[in-house]
Amino acid sequence: MLSLFILTTVAGLVAASPARTWPPTFCHGQDCPRYSVVTSTADYEERLYEPAKWTSVTISGSEYSSAVSEGFRKLFQYISGANEDQAKIPMTVPVLNKVTPGQGSSMDVTVSFFVPYADQTSPPEPSDPDVFTNTLPQMTAFVRHFSGFARDNDWVENAAALAKSLDNATISYHKDFYYTAGYDGPFTPTNRHNEVWFLKSD
Repeated sequence: MLSLFILTTVAGLVAASPARTWPPTFCHGQDCPRYSVVTSTADYEERLYEPAKWTSVTISGSEYSSAVSEGFRKLFQYISGANEDQAKIPMTVPVLNKVTPGQGSSMDVTVSFFVPYADQTSPPEPSDPDVFTNTLPQMTAFVRHFSGFARDNDWVENAAALAKSLDNATISYHKDFYYTAGYDGPFTPTNRHNEVWFLKSD
């Protein structure tokens, strides 16, 4: 009887906290931000992210693809040695883009690289005054993923689909911005992993 109780209790705990392999395969062995899965549905995954430092740059008043390209260029220069230590910093994933829509196709995009675990305590200061290091606090993200080479309209359509799912579930989230997250380089032809995030609001 005791054995049955123990097995039932353990089974309940496993069901409440689904096991996840870390790091996820879509991180490709690179450093990526740690999270735990709160719940999953057919449309999205709810994740609780740990606080972490990111290196970022904001590109304003541009179209999405142009802003991401310019932001990526500046951050790649930073990890290639454009910092106070002239250090070569390993590439991490995802490339995280905070998208704040504006008028028409114009928007503000903050492009961010996750700071590697080894540098989380004290990352090198950027040489470019436009580049900065910031800490994202613990946060709950609602995440929808999709595959393929993502074009601008793919991000918009998947963000809209995620918003619809959250609205249908009457979940409170920040509606004035969203995130896109890419985990693959331009020369990865298959099994590409793309994500859109909305953050939970109080």
